[in-house]
Amino acid sequence: MDGCFDIQALADKLRHGRGLIAKGDIGPVAERLGLSITSAATIGDDCAAISDGDGYLLFAIEGFINEFVAADPWFAGWCGVMVNVSDVAAMGGRALAVVDAIWADGDGKAAPILDGLRAASEAFGVPIVGGHANIRTDRSQLSVAIIGRAKSLLTSFDARPGDRLVAAIDLRGRYREPFANWEAATDAPPARLRGDVALLPQIAEAGLCRAAKDISQGGVVGTATMFAECSRVAITIDVGSIPKPESAPLERWLTTFPSFGYLMAIPPENVGTVTRLFAERDIAAADIGAVTAGNATAITDGETVETIWDFSKRSLIAPAAREASV
Repeated sequence: MDGCFDIQALADKLRHGRGLIAKGDIGPVAERLGLSITSAATIGDDCAAISDGDGYLLFAIEGFINEFVAADPWFAGWCGVMVNVSDVAAMGGRALAVVDAIWADGDGKAAPILDGLRAASEAFGVPIVGGHANIRTDRSQLSVAIIGRAKSLLTSFDARPGDRLVAAIDLRGRYREPFANWEAATDAPPARLRGDVALLPQIAEAGLCRAAKDISQGGVVGTATMFAECSRVAITIDVGSIPKPESAPLERWLTTFPSFGYLMAIPPENVGTVTRLFAERDIAAADIGAVTAGNATAITDGETVETIWDFSKRSLIAPAAREASV
């Protein structure tokens, strides 16, 4: 944990952070498509979940910003698989297969992206079964979609007042500069990677947790804000309790996208069991805050509480049609 810091200044920077504000793009897009909280593609979940009588089929997709693909094409390809596998795990599922769509200016520009995709596919044991390719364009772009299956679903909509917010993050890594990506996977043994992501469906199927989210580009605080809006609760995070590498500055860490990172809303009696399961795999997990009745997210240093987002004033990801009721 960093030493002294200004909790008010930290809250202001987080409130206006790029990763958090970008989540506001979800609402207008969903509204234009006619999606709602009652649709299969539930707005705010990590995957669309479709009940098929024998559990749930899970579908997700990720697209990557052009500057990221251009700056680190191999890692962009790797992330195409990794982040989709993580989204499936966050829903309590196991990944089955992925498809990709790639655009590039020739074979040479496409090659590192494809190599990264293949390496991650082999490491996580999730096959690439098809996709789309155009290598006669003026720039590199990438999107990857996944299908998975869950027996017991974890969602963004089932956190309840009285739950504790637990963060589980693999700290065995480093920043993949210059982006805010904490990279803890590319040199890990494949068996370990597969065992780590298998923890989430194991926890779901054991009934230890009903609500979870993958920590995304919004970081811990941005992800918790989406979580609170979806579940219509308040979440207060004790920033001093968040698992953090000693080398990472607190402000940067709170907006970091970890290669393995999840937030879970867990009944207090199950917190010890869940954190031990992660500890057994050398993954840092800790109770970082409270889920209560309300409609806001906040951070605290143990003394002062600073609001990050007040949903009574404005929504973050909800379509405009829902804003009045959030």
